[in-house]
Amino acid sequence: MGTIKQGILGGFSGKVGTVVGSTWKSVHYMRALAVSINNPRTQKQQSQRVKFAKAVDFVKSMTPFLRFGYKGYSTHQSPFNAAVSYIMKHALKGSGTNISIDYSKALVTRGSLMPVLDATVTVNQSKASFSWTDNSGMGDAVATDSAMLLAYNKIKRMSVYTMVIATRSTGKAELVLPTSWSNDALAIYLGFCNVDATNTANSLCLQDTPVDDDSQGGNSGNGDGGKDDDPLG
Repeated sequence: MGTIKQGILGGFSGKVGTVVGSTWKSVHYMRALAVSINNPRTQKQQSQRVKFAKAVDFVKSMTPFLRFGYKGYSTHQSPFNAAVSYIMKHALKGSGTNISIDYSKALVTRGSLMPVLDATVTVNQSKASFSWTDNSGMGDAVATDSAMLLAYNKIKRMSVYTMVIATRSTGKAELVLPTSWSNDALAIYLGFCNVDATNTANSLCLQDTPVDDDSQGGNSGNGDGGKDDDPLG
């Protein structure tokens, strides 16, 4: 039975007939009860579950980082859920149950802040060295914007990251990698946030090493930054 706490026009919690009421972050929601189906494992449902599992498995290794990277999307959902939603919509490839992450399209930071230009990364032993062109004054970019660095290990399904280690005007930064990662396939990202962390730039995927590539030392990549045309998509 549902309970109305704010009068007949207020939100409610619990079940009333075929409707369930709940509240999250002071926002009231209503949803219909799930419809019982004869075959809960249709091909479409299995595909959706695989997509969800792939997205969650990717982002769960970087949850603290996402609290800043997706902070602008946390009004009606958690940054974690916002990241999962984006990955499922924009950064998966394959069909049916043969689904995988398209790391080049994944965003680990997301927002309307101007990204940097001519960004590159070089991996040498246990260090990822980033460099970029300072474009302070272009759009809303300012010299004090902080770099957000992240490397994801596709084999071990782990992430290492750091924030506020360098500014936009510095033009370079380093991320220490575990020594045990030397022969693993990595996806490496560079993002930026403003000084009070109220806005972030879309991250750039600067390296996307194939899993079957055993020689990663010295691999480098570059990314072209662009603002998110549809920040709500």
